[in-house]
Amino acid sequence: MSGLGALPVLFGIGLLGLGIAYATARALAVAGPDRSVDQFLPGGEPVEHAFSRFHVRWYTLAMIYLAFEMEMLFMYPWTLVVSTVGVRAVVEMFVFLGILLVGVVHAWREGALRWV
Repeated sequence: MSGLGALPVLFGIGLLGLGIAYATARALAVAGPDRSVDQFLPGGEPVEHAFSRFHVRWYTLAMIYLAFEMEMLFMYPWTLVVSTVGVRAVVEMFVFLGILLVGVVHAWREGALRWV
């Protein structure tokens, strides 16, 4: 069997394994209490369903958070190679940080960081 011929077989085996895992979990599951509108805030009564839609502002903040996480993800390995690569690595990191700063300034100007 060639390399591409094995792909549908592996995909089918994966789907079969996934189906078996779901069926086993469903068969062994213990019915819990009704969780349609339980408390999801500590100490407060819920005013809306726990799975309700979030305000669009949260998605913008999540994107800003991910941008800063990407910054940290790239800065840790950068600290290991900056001494061997030299000035070029420093310049590349400042270009990268500049691009992230442009994104934060744009979000700030658009009002994504305002809570009112």
